[in-house]
Amino acid sequence: MKFTRRSALAAGFATAGAATTGRAAPVQNAARFSLGFAPHEGSFKSRGNRIEQIAYAADQGFTAWEDNEAAGRSIAEQTAMAKALQQRGMKMGVFVASMPKWVDFRPVLGGNDDGDRQAFLADIRASIDVAKRLDAKWMTVVTGFLDRKLPVEIQTGRIIDTMRRAADIVQPHGLVMVMEPLNTLVNHPGVFMQTIPQGFAVAKGANSPAVKVLADLYHEQIQAGNLINTLQSCWDEIGYIQFGDNPGRKEPGTGEINYRNVVRWLRAKKFAGVIGMEHGNSIDGRAGEERLIAAYREIDAA
Repeated sequence: MKFTRRSALAAGFATAGAATTGRAAPVQNAARFSLGFAPHEGSFKSRGNRIEQIAYAADQGFTAWEDNEAAGRSIAEQTAMAKALQQRGMKMGVFVASMPKWVDFRPVLGGNDDGDRQAFLADIRASIDVAKRLDAKWMTVVTGFLDRKLPVEIQTGRIIDTMRRAADIVQPHGLVMVMEPLNTLVNHPGVFMQTIPQGFAVAKGANSPAVKVLADLYHEQIQAGNLINTLQSCWDEIGYIQFGDNPGRKEPGTGEINYRNVVRWLRAKKFAGVIGMEHGNSIDGRAGEERLIAAYREIDAA
């Protein structure tokens, strides 16, 4: 869930240019996708800075955008991004509300030390203003790392309690925290939440509309597979979806996941939310960007 950050200066210049010209936002050139696929900064790197990439994505028919690192950006950058999305009729997807310390294997939200839980809740409080500036509904949370000296049942109980407390903070603002299960076999060894069903259990325990599961199908394919049956079983606690093929974590069609069937299933469920394009491009440069668009056109036609 790590993507390159752009400078505030470049975003500021792009926003200032639009303001001084006074021109209306251009209409997109391509038909809109039927589902809410959301690129991120870097998906269309050759097209310019963050604001220019948003405009290009809109022109290709994308209707949403996501930015994991938005909470760490300046207020000016957040405001410029929100304005660009609003002008193009695009929905803001997730940002990460509390970024884990990956190298330190922290936080440990189910451990004996309450300090990590208090810091997590402080991040959740701070995320409310970020969400309001971005006009965002969803925020990603990672439920931390395992304490290998404690029974997992004790950790589960503490994490459910922490998520209930976090829900009390964000629910009055109409926001939704989506907990992301992560694979331990390739990318994130030692994390607590490793599968969508495990997230389902925590969400059920938290028992709040402000606590749902982020179903990242790249992670789930590595950790457990059985994607469509898992989505079906856990559907009432899934609040957000992300795509990425495996192996390689690139666009659909580069790996083993049958995303045409997944899209067909989501359309049958009348899914109207955001689907984050949580992956890189398999080919560098503009050829890769064109391949990315073509891959999503292919699965959107399913």
